[in-house]
Amino acid sequence: MFIKPSRSKAFGLDDPLKHNDHAKPRTRREFISQGFAAGGATVFGASALSLFANPNKAYADLSGDLEALKASCGIATQGAGKIPFICFDLAGGANIAGSNVLIGRNGGQKEFLSTAGYSKLGLPADMIPSAPNMDTTSGDHTNEDLGLAFHSESAFLRGIQERCAAATQANTNGIVIPARSENDTGNNPHNPMYGIYRAGGDGSLLSLIGSRSSDSGGNSMAPMDLMDNSVRPTKVDRPSDVTGLVDVGDLVGLLSQDDAVAVMESIQRISDRKMNRVDAFQDISARDVVNDLVRCGYVKSADIADRFGDPSSLDPAADPDIVGGPNSIFSADEFNNDGEFRKTASVMKMVVNGYAGAGTITMGGFDYHTGERGTGERRDLRAGRCMGACLEYAARIGVPLMLYVCSDGSVASNGRIDDSMDGAGKGEWTGDNQSTAASFFLVYNPGSRPVLANPGNGNQIGYMRSDASVETASSPAANNVNLLVQTVLLNYMALHDEQNLFDTNPYFPNHGLGNSTLRDSLVGLAPIVSGTI
Repeated sequence: MFIKPSRSKAFGLDDPLKHNDHAKPRTRREFISQGFAAGGATVFGASALSLFANPNKAYADLSGDLEALKASCGIATQGAGKIPFICFDLAGGANIAGSNVLIGRNGGQKEFLSTAGYSKLGLPADMIPSAPNMDTTSGDHTNEDLGLAFHSESAFLRGIQERCAAATQANTNGIVIPARSENDTGNNPHNPMYGIYRAGGDGSLLSLIGSRSSDSGGNSMAPMDLMDNSVRPTKVDRPSDVTGLVDVGDLVGLLSQDDAVAVMESIQRISDRKMNRVDAFQDISARDVVNDLVRCGYVKSADIADRFGDPSSLDPAADPDIVGGPNSIFSADEFNNDGEFRKTASVMKMVVNGYAGAGTITMGGFDYHTGERGTGERRDLRAGRCMGACLEYAARIGVPLMLYVCSDGSVASNGRIDDSMDGAGKGEWTGDNQSTAASFFLVYNPGSRPVLANPGNGNQIGYMRSDASVETASSPAANNVNLLVQTVLLNYMALHDEQNLFDTNPYFPNHGLGNSTLRDSLVGLAPIVSGTI
């Protein structure tokens, strides 16, 4: 007598994943990818009232004479004029291809794979993209509301659309990149943060942020050739991390914010006059260094006090577009009870407003080959809600945003169906499979939907074979994670119409993306801004 094997028990949204075929987690990355752990620095102003030798000489106005010094000191008023960039690092090997974002053969997303290939991607025959579906406007299982084609039953898509207004979706487009990466490891150099900074992405308060205290700010590593310890990402994964970033010493509290700004401006002026009378510095380079430290240090302190003396101005919990408003992106219950939503809100508040140039949001527990489907669907849905929140917040602030999603490896199905409510008749995830891996990015543009730079590529860079494995010869990114990051950076620069600078100093002269003709073929979207915004 045949006995049908029992289905594995589904896991809760935040339950750790225990796999019999995995060793016990030992590193922090392994704890995060299996969901055993959830995935700072402070900017100081000066407190130096004792420096006043003659308070009567201190006069206030961040005033015209000091505004001119801000640019020379490298102090950005509102970011660096580049498109804000947020990376979602889904630790553990999430499914991206097929059941979420469509990937096709060399004719684009809609040159569909084989039925067997889609089965490996968790889609039974009656749910493959071309299968009839009278519940969709397309009449099949595809959805192009975001420009980039998703499966109509994608949990990512449902989450994004739950948070994004129709107008936000209409001004969004994206590109998917089939690309293999190692399963279940943080050693994949997926993280592009340092490259975004090198390409000009910077913030008015911090250069880079990330939700983990790692060199990359995320679960995955940054490519070693892009590392720059001077801008190591500051940890931000909750509202208190954001409001705790600014410390103007004792001045704000003892004095009003305006008076504190005036005091630090006055310190700079007095110090500047004293420096001009110092004759002891015979070595001009030493004098230049001290002048720079004095001038820029106090100008930056005054600027910080002027704009951030009230830390609540940075607080995502006090932003009615995020939570607490009549049409806020998160409800109070969601915000208060889900750390992933608070983490997302904190990073997007900093990046979208230009306080940080780029940020990484690590979400754990995506190693969800648990012998059923519901666990992965619920986690994908929450990730989609977080992605959608970032896009919608950018729309409300009125700035463009590039959103990049990557994961270490991927999963595959053996075709067995999970007919539970959350499983929704899709294939169970039964094992890791790096050959089905992919990354994608979405770009929101306030003015209009970004258009394709190479329409013949069909919203994808590279392609899959009909059996749903990455065709490793289809692009430089397909079998090399370092080149995947370079491809993302090329596309970031292309959005600013700067791809022609990609191989020049100080950008990426030692890239591996080939000659200019090949490089241009790897650009997914046409420019949406000219050089700066």
